[in-house]
Amino acid sequence: MKTSALWTFGLLFISLSGAHGLDKFPTNYVVAKTENQDPITLTCSSKTGESVTWKHKGEEIDEDLEDLFQLDGPNLTVLEVDEPTLGEYSCWRGEEKLSSTYLLLEAEKGVELDSFLSCRAKSYDCVFTCNWIQGNHKLVRLGLGQDCSEGGKSCHWVTSSLSDGEFQFEVSHSLSPYAEESSMLELTAEAIIGSSMLRRTKRFYLRDIVKPDSPQIVKCQEVGQNLNVTIDPPSTWSTPHSFFSLEHEIEYELQDNGQNKTSLSAVIPKRIRRLRARSRDPLVNSTWSQWTSWRNVTTRNRKQDKCTNTAKSCCPEILRCKKKGRKNKGKKEIKKIETPKKGHQ
Repeated sequence: MKTSALWTFGLLFISLSGAHGLDKFPTNYVVAKTENQDPITLTCSSKTGESVTWKHKGEEIDEDLEDLFQLDGPNLTVLEVDEPTLGEYSCWRGEEKLSSTYLLLEAEKGVELDSFLSCRAKSYDCVFTCNWIQGNHKLVRLGLGQDCSEGGKSCHWVTSSLSDGEFQFEVSHSLSPYAEESSMLELTAEAIIGSSMLRRTKRFYLRDIVKPDSPQIVKCQEVGQNLNVTIDPPSTWSTPHSFFSLEHEIEYELQDNGQNKTSLSAVIPKRIRRLRARSRDPLVNSTWSQWTSWRNVTTRNRKQDKCTNTAKSCCPEILRCKKKGRKNKGKKEIKKIETPKKGHQ
């Protein structure tokens, strides 16, 4: 009888799963443990002694399915928690829907959150971003704090829509950027695929995910046989910059042999073809930013009256000008124009 009931209910599940698929996170849900085969009891929000009717995915639960369900007043016990019995359960008083609860199955263990989620802070301001790169999940949300990790009702969830195969989130926090970090952030992620719920929590310090944007190469100044490169922090970096310092690394290509070298000093050799830069927070050895694009560098002689094409150089004030050859080496012939004398026509 039990096998027959499961088979019948399985066909019903297949026929209704497309029509009743979740398009948003349910307000009320219960997640059954995969390793725990104990029955799950759902309670209807009804008055004591009130007669109610239970429905599963919009269909009234048949008394013939007594091997799968057990009715006890306002309570419904799901005896067999499996794919056919997952989904929405609602209780009714006549035509009035009193409450609704989704029964979901816990996702398999062993899947680490880092394989789905990556987070980054561009600065120590009150926002960081996270990307969820697992495209199979249609519903994903993030929550920050202990209330979210414990499944509390007052958790403030951050949601996002799927774009180019991933979810992108902007998460706000209340850490002071001027105080030393003493406690970890606690980030909880929930994701639903079909009738399965993946729920994971990760803890980290904000400093662990800091990665600045690329810096700005402002100018180069010639100092003897060297160049002094001025680099400014990115516009997204925390201010004041005197407090939130950045360390810059310069990579440059030598003119003589084409070799690439790097320097943590702003003073580099003058005879180079091009350069680029990146930054990090030296106090916490944060992740390096992305490199800037390569910038061409040319030096110039002191005579710079006719310098051209300075816009393409990152060091326009030390641009080398090529002398243009004269087309006519001889003196130009000057024609003498005679002025007629007075009295003559």
